[in-house]
Amino acid sequence: MGYTTLLFEKRGGIAYITVNRPEKLNALNRKVMEELKACFEDVGHDDEVKAVILTGAGEKAFVAGADINELAVQTPMEGKETSLAGQRILRSIENLGKPVIAAVNGYAFGGGCELGMACTLRIASENARFGQPEVKLGIIPGYAGTQRLARLVGKGRAMEMISSGEAINAREAYRIGLVNQVVPAKDLMSTAESLARKIMANGPLAVKLAMEAVNHGMEMTQEEGEFLEATLFGLCCTTADMKEGTRAFLEKRPAQFTGK
Repeated sequence: MGYTTLLFEKRGGIAYITVNRPEKLNALNRKVMEELKACFEDVGHDDEVKAVILTGAGEKAFVAGADINELAVQTPMEGKETSLAGQRILRSIENLGKPVIAAVNGYAFGGGCELGMACTLRIASENARFGQPEVKLGIIPGYAGTQRLARLVGKGRAMEMISSGEAINAREAYRIGLVNQVVPAKDLMSTAESLARKIMANGPLAVKLAMEAVNHGMEMTQEEGEFLEATLFGLCCTTADMKEGTRAFLEKRPAQFTGK
Protein backbone atom coordinates (compact mmCIF):
# COMPACT_ATOMS: atom_id res chain seq x y z
CA MET A 1 0.00 0.00 0.00
CA GLY A 2 1.52 3.30 -1.09
CA TYR A 3 0.27 6.65 0.20
CA THR A 4 1.38 10.25 -0.33
CA THR A 5 -0.23 11.81 2.77
CA LEU A 6 -0.08 8.87 5.18
CA LEU A 7 2.61 6.70 6.71
CA PHE A 8 1.63 3.07 7.20
CA GLU A 9 3.33 0.32 9.16
CA LYS A 10 2.15 -3.06 10.38
CA ARG A 11 3.91 -4.61 13.35
CA GLY A 12 2.90 -7.27 15.85
CA GLY A 13 -0.73 -7.29 14.81
CA ILE A 14 -1.00 -3.49 15.13
CA ALA A 15 -1.45 -1.18 12.13
CA TYR A 16 0.17 2.23 12.62
CA ILE A 17 -1.44 4.98 10.52
CA THR A 18 0.14 8.45 10.61
CA VAL A 19 -1.29 11.52 8.91
CA ASN A 20 1.87 12.88 7.30
CA ARG A 21 1.56 16.58 6.45
CA PRO A 22 3.54 18.12 9.31
CA GLU A 23 4.27 21.27 7.29
CA LYS A 24 0.48 21.86 7.22
CA LEU A 25 -0.06 20.62 10.80
CA ASN A 26 -1.53 17.45 9.23
CA ALA A 27 -4.59 19.33 7.99
CA LEU A 28 -7.24 17.20 6.30
CA ASN A 29 -7.50 17.89 2.60
CA ARG A 30 -9.33 15.85 -0.03
CA LYS A 31 -6.30 13.62 -0.64
CA VAL A 32 -5.85 12.79 3.05
CA MET A 33 -9.49 11.84 3.35
CA GLU A 34 -9.33 9.64 0.25
CA GLU A 35 -6.25 7.87 1.56
CA LEU A 36 -7.72 7.43 5.04
CA LYS A 37 -10.75 5.82 3.42
CA ALA A 38 -8.62 3.43 1.36
CA CYS A 39 -6.24 2.65 4.22
CA PHE A 40 -8.96 1.78 6.72
CA GLU A 41 -10.75 -0.33 4.12
CA ASP A 42 -7.56 -2.33 3.61
CA VAL A 43 -6.95 -2.63 7.35
CA GLY A 44 -10.51 -3.78 7.91
CA HIS A 45 -10.00 -6.70 5.53
CA ASP A 46 -6.50 -7.60 6.78
CA ASP A 47 -6.77 -10.57 9.14
CA GLU A 48 -3.25 -9.91 10.44
CA VAL A 49 -4.34 -6.56 11.88
CA LYS A 50 -6.01 -6.82 15.28
CA ALA A 51 -5.82 -3.14 16.33
CA VAL A 52 -4.98 0.27 14.86
CA ILE A 53 -3.08 3.24 16.28
CA LEU A 54 -3.77 6.54 14.50
CA THR A 55 -1.56 9.58 15.06
CA GLY A 56 -0.09 12.65 13.36
CA ALA A 57 3.42 13.33 12.10
CA GLY A 58 5.65 15.81 13.90
CA GLU A 59 5.49 17.20 17.41
CA LYS A 60 2.86 19.93 17.03
CA ALA A 61 -0.30 18.39 15.70
CA PHE A 62 -2.43 15.28 15.57
CA VAL A 63 -4.62 16.92 12.94
CA ALA A 64 -5.10 20.67 13.20
CA GLY A 65 -8.32 20.75 11.19
CA ALA A 66 -9.45 20.96 7.59
CA ASP A 67 -7.36 22.51 4.83
CA ILE A 68 -8.71 26.07 4.73
CA ASN A 69 -7.46 26.61 1.16
CA GLU A 70 -9.89 23.96 -0.06
CA LEU A 71 -12.65 24.95 2.33
CA ALA A 72 -12.68 28.63 1.35
CA VAL A 73 -13.64 28.01 -2.28
CA GLN A 74 -16.41 25.44 -1.82
CA THR A 75 -19.90 26.11 -3.10
CA PRO A 76 -22.90 25.22 -0.90
CA MET A 77 -23.45 21.92 -2.72
CA GLU A 78 -19.73 21.08 -2.63
CA GLY A 79 -19.72 21.83 1.09
CA LYS A 80 -22.63 19.48 1.70
CA GLU A 81 -21.03 16.69 -0.36
CA THR A 82 -17.69 17.18 1.41
CA SER A 83 -19.41 16.92 4.79
CA LEU A 84 -21.36 13.80 3.84
CA ALA A 85 -18.27 12.12 2.40
CA GLY A 86 -16.24 12.92 5.52
CA GLN A 87 -19.01 11.62 7.75
CA ARG A 88 -19.05 8.32 5.83
CA ILE A 89 -15.29 7.90 6.18
CA LEU A 90 -15.32 8.62 9.92
CA ARG A 91 -18.30 6.31 10.38
CA SER A 92 -16.32 3.53 8.71
CA ILE A 93 -13.50 4.10 11.21
CA GLU A 94 -15.93 4.04 14.13
CA ASN A 95 -17.49 0.79 12.86
CA LEU A 96 -14.27 -0.87 11.68
CA GLY A 97 -14.84 -3.87 13.95
CA LYS A 98 -11.30 -3.54 15.31
CA PRO A 99 -10.20 -1.15 18.05
CA VAL A 100 -8.78 2.12 16.73
CA ILE A 101 -6.76 4.10 19.26
CA ALA A 102 -6.09 7.78 18.56
CA ALA A 103 -2.67 8.79 19.89
CA VAL A 104 -3.27 12.54 20.04
CA ASN A 105 0.16 14.16 20.01
CA GLY A 106 -0.76 17.84 19.68
CA TYR A 107 -3.47 20.01 18.15
CA ALA A 108 -6.75 18.18 17.46
CA PHE A 109 -8.92 20.95 16.11
CA GLY A 110 -11.98 20.86 13.88
CA GLY A 111 -11.76 17.83 11.62
CA GLY A 112 -8.90 16.54 13.75
CA CYS A 113 -11.03 16.50 16.87
CA GLU A 114 -13.78 14.84 14.85
CA LEU A 115 -11.34 12.22 13.54
CA GLY A 116 -10.20 11.47 17.08
CA MET A 117 -13.79 11.13 18.29
CA ALA A 118 -14.51 8.56 15.58
CA CYS A 119 -11.80 6.33 17.06
CA THR A 120 -12.63 3.72 19.67
CA LEU A 121 -10.38 5.27 22.34
CA ARG A 122 -8.25 8.40 22.69
CA ILE A 123 -4.89 8.73 24.45
CA ALA A 124 -3.59 12.30 24.68
CA SER A 125 -0.13 13.65 25.32
CA GLU A 126 0.12 16.39 27.95
CA ASN A 127 0.60 19.03 25.23
CA ALA A 128 -2.50 18.02 23.26
CA ARG A 129 -5.28 20.52 22.72
CA PHE A 130 -8.81 19.92 21.49
CA GLY A 131 -11.39 22.17 19.93
CA GLN A 132 -14.18 22.70 17.42
CA PRO A 133 -13.37 26.24 16.25
CA GLU A 134 -15.50 26.19 13.11
CA VAL A 135 -17.81 29.02 14.25
CA LYS A 136 -14.78 31.34 14.15
CA LEU A 137 -14.78 30.73 10.39
CA GLY A 138 -18.52 31.23 10.04
CA ILE A 139 -19.29 27.53 9.66
CA ILE A 140 -20.16 24.57 11.89
CA PRO A 141 -18.47 21.19 12.38
CA GLY A 142 -19.10 19.03 9.32
CA TYR A 143 -17.66 15.61 10.11
CA ALA A 144 -20.26 14.74 12.78
CA GLY A 145 -18.63 16.86 15.47
CA THR A 146 -21.99 18.24 16.64
CA GLN A 147 -23.17 14.66 17.13
CA ARG A 148 -20.22 12.72 18.55
CA LEU A 149 -19.04 15.46 20.91
CA ALA A 150 -22.44 15.71 22.62
CA ARG A 151 -22.60 11.93 22.97
CA LEU A 152 -19.11 11.77 24.48
CA VAL A 153 -19.17 14.71 26.89
CA GLY A 154 -22.83 15.69 27.23
CA LYS A 155 -24.94 18.39 25.61
CA GLY A 156 -23.90 21.29 27.83
CA ARG A 157 -20.15 20.89 27.46
CA ALA A 158 -20.50 20.20 23.73
CA MET A 159 -22.58 23.35 23.31
CA GLU A 160 -19.90 25.39 25.09
CA MET A 161 -17.01 24.03 23.02
CA ILE A 162 -18.85 24.31 19.70
CA SER A 163 -20.48 27.71 20.21
CA SER A 164 -17.43 29.40 21.76
CA GLY A 165 -14.93 27.78 19.41
CA GLU A 166 -12.40 27.84 22.25
CA ALA A 167 -9.83 25.07 22.70
CA ILE A 168 -9.31 23.00 25.84
CA ASN A 169 -6.15 21.36 27.09
CA ALA A 170 -5.58 17.64 27.58
CA ARG A 171 -6.39 17.65 31.30
CA GLU A 172 -9.73 19.34 30.71
CA ALA A 173 -10.43 16.91 27.87
CA TYR A 174 -9.82 14.07 30.31
CA ARG A 175 -11.98 15.67 33.00
CA ILE A 176 -15.00 15.93 30.71
CA GLY A 177 -14.54 12.45 29.23
CA LEU A 178 -13.29 13.39 25.78
CA VAL A 179 -10.08 11.37 26.21
CA ASN A 180 -9.39 8.14 28.09
CA GLN A 181 -5.87 8.91 29.34
CA VAL A 182 -3.34 11.76 29.43
CA VAL A 183 0.35 10.84 29.45
CA PRO A 184 3.73 12.55 28.92
CA ALA A 185 4.54 12.97 25.24
CA LYS A 186 7.43 10.50 25.48
CA ASP A 187 5.03 7.80 26.71
CA LEU A 188 2.23 8.39 24.20
CA MET A 189 2.93 5.63 21.69
CA SER A 190 4.00 3.06 24.28
CA THR A 191 0.78 3.71 26.23
CA ALA A 192 -1.31 3.32 23.08
CA GLU A 193 0.54 0.11 22.22
CA SER A 194 0.08 -1.29 25.73
CA LEU A 195 -3.65 -0.59 25.58
CA ALA A 196 -3.88 -2.15 22.11
CA ARG A 197 -2.17 -5.32 23.34
CA LYS A 198 -4.51 -5.59 26.32
CA ILE A 199 -7.47 -5.50 23.96
CA MET A 200 -5.78 -7.88 21.50
CA ALA A 201 -5.35 -10.47 24.27
CA ASN A 202 -9.13 -10.83 24.44
CA GLY A 203 -11.43 -12.71 22.10
CA PRO A 204 -11.46 -10.68 18.84
CA LEU A 205 -15.04 -11.59 17.98
CA ALA A 206 -16.16 -10.65 21.48
CA VAL A 207 -14.37 -7.30 21.21
CA LYS A 208 -15.96 -6.66 17.80
CA LEU A 209 -19.46 -7.51 19.00
CA ALA A 210 -19.05 -5.52 22.23
CA MET A 211 -18.06 -2.43 20.23
CA GLU A 212 -21.04 -3.01 17.95
CA ALA A 213 -23.35 -3.23 20.96
CA VAL A 214 -22.05 0.06 22.36
CA ASN A 215 -21.98 1.96 19.04
CA HIS A 216 -25.45 0.93 17.90
CA GLY A 217 -26.97 0.76 21.36
CA MET A 218 -26.19 4.44 21.88
CA GLU A 219 -28.78 5.26 19.23
CA MET A 220 -31.48 3.03 20.76
CA THR A 221 -33.77 3.10 23.74
CA GLN A 222 -32.53 1.22 26.81
CA GLU A 223 -34.88 -1.68 26.07
CA GLU A 224 -33.82 -1.88 22.42
CA GLY A 225 -30.16 -1.72 23.41
CA GLU A 226 -30.61 -4.53 25.89
CA PHE A 227 -32.25 -6.67 23.21
CA LEU A 228 -29.33 -5.99 20.87
CA GLU A 229 -26.91 -6.94 23.65
CA ALA A 230 -28.76 -10.21 24.33
CA THR A 231 -28.76 -11.08 20.64
CA LEU A 232 -25.03 -10.43 20.30
CA PHE A 233 -24.38 -12.31 23.55
CA GLY A 234 -26.17 -15.30 22.07
CA LEU A 235 -24.08 -15.00 18.91
CA CYS A 236 -20.91 -15.09 21.04
CA CYS A 237 -22.11 -18.38 22.52
CA THR A 238 -21.88 -20.02 19.09
CA THR A 239 -18.16 -19.26 18.67
CA ALA A 240 -15.09 -21.41 19.16
CA ASP A 241 -13.57 -18.45 21.05
CA MET A 242 -16.32 -18.66 23.68
CA LYS A 243 -15.66 -22.36 24.18
CA GLU A 244 -11.90 -21.76 24.38
CA GLY A 245 -12.26 -18.78 26.73
CA THR A 246 -14.50 -20.55 29.22
CA ARG A 247 -12.43 -23.75 29.06
CA ALA A 248 -9.19 -21.82 29.62
CA PHE A 249 -10.71 -20.05 32.63
CA LEU A 250 -11.77 -23.36 34.20
CA GLU A 251 -8.38 -24.91 33.44
CA LYS A 252 -6.57 -21.85 34.84
CA ARG A 253 -4.52 -21.16 31.72
CA PRO A 254 -4.29 -18.33 29.18
CA ALA A 255 -6.86 -18.56 26.40
CA GLN A 256 -5.70 -19.10 22.82
CA PHE A 257 -8.28 -17.25 20.76
CA THR A 258 -8.55 -17.83 17.02
CA GLY A 259 -11.25 -15.35 16.08
CA LYS A 260 -13.66 -18.12 15.09
